[in-house]
Amino acid sequence: MTEEEKDLRTRLVAAGVELLARDGVQALGLREIARQAGVSHGAPRRYFPTHRELLAAIARHGFGKLTDTLATADALAATDGLPPRERLTGLARAYLRFAAANPGMFELMFRHDLLEGSGADLRSTSLPLFRTFTRLVGEASPERDATTTAVALLANLHGLAQLRTWGSLRLLTGDDDVAPLLAAIVDAHVGAPAQR
Repeated sequence: MTEEEKDLRTRLVAAGVELLARDGVQALGLREIARQAGVSHGAPRRYFPTHRELLAAIARHGFGKLTDTLATADALAATDGLPPRERLTGLARAYLRFAAANPGMFELMFRHDLLEGSGADLRSTSLPLFRTFTRLVGEASPERDATTTAVALLANLHGLAQLRTWGSLRLLTGDDDVAPLLAAIVDAHVGAPAQR
């Protein structure tokens, strides 16, 4: 692939990321992405043979950002010498912050119905963040199956993020404060913190 081709691919993905942030998943038509990138409406097909491939490239960008966000949060917590349970809670907070700050991207990243058949190996992009959760669950609660518990924990976090995005959390609890719910989720999956 030439530099010019790489540049156009990058521009198309960046245009999709921008549209997603501004207008949500429903705005990600090929023509609209091409218009946003300043290219002809047929240009995306030269670099992304299917619409799903372009959507997957945009989602890959999101997974990369989320992985970086979580890695940074975990590295800071590790540097501070926090125990695994507190590091896990910090990681969960970072996950929820990412979801709140990037609702369109967060939705696309987990819309298997839009990304299926893209040919992109998004699993390899998302597995590192899952492994970080699994490792910390295993350290915080070694008596539990770390993989199953991490999946359940992430499912709860994802649901909490969606409820907040859709405005349902406010209806259920009266506000958008996720802190008490986050504490309950972590307690449910790795046990309550030891009393000092």
